[in-house]
Amino acid sequence: MDIIFAAAPTKDTQPHVVFTFERDLTEGAKDMDGRVGGALTRALEASRFKGKVGEVLDLRAPTGINATRLVLVGLGKQDKFNALAAAKVGGAIYGALAMSGETGVQVIVGGAHADKVDETAFAATLGQGALLRSWRCDRFKTKQKEDEKPALKEVTVITSDATKAKEQFTPLEALAKGVFFTREVVTLPPNILYPLSYAQRIKEELTPLGVEVEILELATITKMGMGALVGVGQGSVQDSCVVVMQWKGGAKDATPVAFIGKGVTFDTGGISIKPASNMDEMKYDMAGSAAVVGVIRALAGRKAKVNAVGVVGLVENMPSGSAQRPGDIVTTLSGQTVEILNTDAEGRLVLADVLWYAKERFKPQFMVNLATLTGAIVVALGDQFAGLFSNNDALCDKLVSAGKETGEKLWRLPLDEAYDKDIDSPIADMQNISNGRKAGSITAAQFLQRFVGETPWAHLDIAGTAWAYKDESLHAKGATGYGVRLLENLVRTHYEG
Repeated sequence: MDIIFAAAPTKDTQPHVVFTFERDLTEGAKDMDGRVGGALTRALEASRFKGKVGEVLDLRAPTGINATRLVLVGLGKQDKFNALAAAKVGGAIYGALAMSGETGVQVIVGGAHADKVDETAFAATLGQGALLRSWRCDRFKTKQKEDEKPALKEVTVITSDATKAKEQFTPLEALAKGVFFTREVVTLPPNILYPLSYAQRIKEELTPLGVEVEILELATITKMGMGALVGVGQGSVQDSCVVVMQWKGGAKDATPVAFIGKGVTFDTGGISIKPASNMDEMKYDMAGSAAVVGVIRALAGRKAKVNAVGVVGLVENMPSGSAQRPGDIVTTLSGQTVEILNTDAEGRLVLADVLWYAKERFKPQFMVNLATLTGAIVVALGDQFAGLFSNNDALCDKLVSAGKETGEKLWRLPLDEAYDKDIDSPIADMQNISNGRKAGSITAAQFLQRFVGETPWAHLDIAGTAWAYKDESLHAKGATGYGVRLLENLVRTHYEG
């Protein structure tokens, strides 16, 4: 979809969108209300419309203008209006008109500003929100009727300084493209996206942007000693691999930031096989790795002044005669040994080796890993917050702040030595699950912590936030792209220079 910025409406017959704070029309809305003979005011009086963020009031074929529709969209309370609200408003506009049959819309932002967001920033961020909401995957539908497809192809944002708005939109568009890549690969079926095909897709997507991409194939990582990661994938006909991405946008000698992702392209559970019901959803067990690739793509796309590293471990967890068994003991890249009690606790094994690899090779300022790691985090937090575990309060605080600004919210849970005994093995250095059902997300994080040393580190368990079961303001049902905007905000706010 195209986002266009202009100083005045370009197509009078297209729907016109204006705005109101809670019961307080903006200047653009007041002007339009006068042109339509007070129809907006009368509609407000006759409805339950309050002007909450993203609330929509749709007037068809209004008298006084040529537009097919006049749409009033709520901005919420003016003193609370911020960039996240502006993005949600853009998403709401797209959501309201995408299936209406309209091909374009004129969005008039005159007077729509607040202390935290001026008119230009509102115009740019609204455009990003509409763009984010427009993503969908129709590539596998062969018999879709025209009225089942969104007709909306362009959003024209009318603002007094269209050139400046376009300039502010450009990096936001690069960020959206990073989100789109993440959503795409999470959505692709596992017969198309498997470790090596995924690795090649990463290389093809990122190399043209100036990212250095290395694919460490199975023979290489086996020789290196990644016994935990290799063990997870040994039951599959698809070879495991590790992909290393380097964006070098900062000073040559500047220490990089590092993002690490779990990339289980399909997770049957292995020998500890999952129930058949909803197993198809396990194609998105690589969403953590997808977020890592998405944020590196976003940083490269806007030429971020930072050195950033992404490392993702890509495997397929399948049952077969060669599969890893409960009772096996594997040796990790760190030299520590792990007793496998449950082959469905595989993500932490993948992350153990790639975390250690990233720490030892790049010695980064910090490491943040993302993974759809535990069902326990969904029980604890549902789909509104991802779980956050960290050995560093300062990094944790920055992540929580970025989560609030982007709407990709985090909730910190504890790490404590008291939980270590739950994963101590009687015959190896550790076991990959605890002996009971308690504190499943915490014991998984305690396991990961054994592979990060003194490096500032955070683990984001995104099992509840990577996939949505209903439409939201910035994404449709399906892959959300969670983590990309969060981590880009973290870098932009604290680590670029």
